[in-house]
Amino acid sequence: MKILMLTPYLPYPLVSGGQIRTYNLLKHLSKNHQITLFALIKNKSEQTYLKDLMPYCAKIKLFNRTKNPWAIRNILLAGFTPYPFVVTRNLPLAMRKEIEAELKRETYNIIHAETFYMMPNIPKTQVPTILAEQTIEYLGYQDYANKVKNPLIKALLQIDIMKIKYWERYFWNKADKLIAMSQKDKEFIEKELGHPLNISVVANGVDIEYFLATKKNLPLDPTVLFVGTFKWLPNIEAVEEIVHKIWPIINKKIPNAKLKIVGFSPTPKIKSYGQDPSIEVLGDVEDIRDAFGSAHVLLAPIRSGKGTRFKVLEAMVTATPVVATNLAVEGIDLKPGQNVLTADSSAGLANLTVKLLKNKNLQNIMGEAGQEFVKKTYSWDSIAKVLDGVYKEFEKK
Repeated sequence: MKILMLTPYLPYPLVSGGQIRTYNLLKHLSKNHQITLFALIKNKSEQTYLKDLMPYCAKIKLFNRTKNPWAIRNILLAGFTPYPFVVTRNLPLAMRKEIEAELKRETYNIIHAETFYMMPNIPKTQVPTILAEQTIEYLGYQDYANKVKNPLIKALLQIDIMKIKYWERYFWNKADKLIAMSQKDKEFIEKELGHPLNISVVANGVDIEYFLATKKNLPLDPTVLFVGTFKWLPNIEAVEEIVHKIWPIINKKIPNAKLKIVGFSPTPKIKSYGQDPSIEVLGDVEDIRDAFGSAHVLLAPIRSGKGTRFKVLEAMVTATPVVATNLAVEGIDLKPGQNVLTADSSAGLANLTVKLLKNKNLQNIMGEAGQEFVKKTYSWDSIAKVLDGVYKEFEKK
């Protein structure tokens, strides 16, 4: 089948969860389908990664979005059009016309859009549209707005969140097929809309062979790891909670414990936490397996957003035990106490982490159980087959 795929990022390098997901799906789907990729980039330097994607795409076309999300154009469009900020910053002027021209030139079986905010770029067409919702976007913004104290900023955020919620729901209904990351996400969407929808679950996955090759080189000091791109607000909030509420408890009970914070684009505030001798802020790393290989525990205190957490799956397949909030492992079908440890209070997360750090036997049991679970359930090959089945629903349409 011929697929036109639209993404708000170039699916390489593998920095964000979205890039990891799209790259691995392209890699597997290209065996059976001819895929044209239309992607947004922020810098011309990203063009150097085209060579990593061309083996899996029949054609790739790039569109520039503003490097600075707070560009005047984006702010004005968000202020004077019905669209929210997250849409206006992903709305290149030429993209809609180019898609329209492409659909006239070529016959496509499906348009596949990753995230709802790519949908406004699609012109009126008879080609079936599949929308993949990697997360429930407005929930993350709502959680952030609830914590804002400035009444003016809070009011402006609430207006934008209302727009996000409206358009997210609108495109859920408009798409011919909706893809959710988990059964929990599917149920949430249908509850929000108040009626059943044509939704399939196509979960996130892990490059099993790649992560099984992780070399464990554990340091003498008990080491806790946090992994996550800091372009995503819930990850920033998670680090704030670790540093201010969780880490002091751990450090008091295990004075020689170390915390590693790893992730793309750390904010200046997050970088400043490295001034504490017990905390190391590495930012982006060349090979994420090195981070997992040098940590005794992964800590994931995620409290907002939806979707499946790559950090949890990747840690588990490297046999790194995981301590997380229940939301962080939502939709993964894990069994707390058997292959993951969960708590929803900062003190609870701290105490479970201490429990693991002090018990090497428990680390091994939890690590091995998590690894076996992910190997059986979350390989990209098996997940791509599910998406392939979704595509085939439209084969004769």
